[in-house]
Amino acid sequence: MIPNPTSHCIDPLSGQLTGATGHYSKKLSAMAGLYADEARFAQAVEQGGDAIIYKVSDVRPAAVHGDLIFGTTFMEPGRIGNEFFMTRGHIHAKANRPETYYGESGQGLMLLESPEGATRVLEVLPRQMIYVPPFWIHRSVNIGAVPLVLSFCYPSDSGQDYSIIERSGGMASRILVDGSGWKEVPNSSYRPRETAEIAQVYETGDYEQ
Repeated sequence: MIPNPTSHCIDPLSGQLTGATGHYSKKLSAMAGLYADEARFAQAVEQGGDAIIYKVSDVRPAAVHGDLIFGTTFMEPGRIGNEFFMTRGHIHAKANRPETYYGESGQGLMLLESPEGATRVLEVLPRQMIYVPPFWIHRSVNIGAVPLVLSFCYPSDSGQDYSIIERSGGMASRILVDGSGWKEVPNSSYRPRETAEIAQVYETGDYEQ
């Protein structure tokens, strides 16, 4: 039998998604290694390591090619030193899968990086759609004073690979406070990928590019 159609509502301020079948959250203490100012991070964890930085709700009808996963991300505002709160970031395990993000409320950025290390930064505002093409690593950043709420959609067989960022010492760029705004700066801990690892990224997936 084919699946039944469903309808879901999103609260643009809380990110609550009706009919969600999956939920997870990330506490501050789980974000170790992401921020450049390790001393400030350790201090923040000591003061409130159980604070939830962001949470995700989603619907996963079936983990097969041709279906979709969709959901919401709710991210608190805040900073560690001069860096804004962010998600861990990932590339899809099947890297030739794309993703879309839609701004529900708040002010954020989508930080993107190609396997070769080229970066792009796209602003995410309410009613603004972001298209993340296949093969791009991506991370959401809350640059505002209020929570950032995004909705997203991607192929259900995509998977997530977080380790590609860890192996390179983080993403190639960091997003820092710049007066009342933000700026993109190089990540001094970044280690460019070897040719073999780049080639492996492009080889993932189970259909022609």
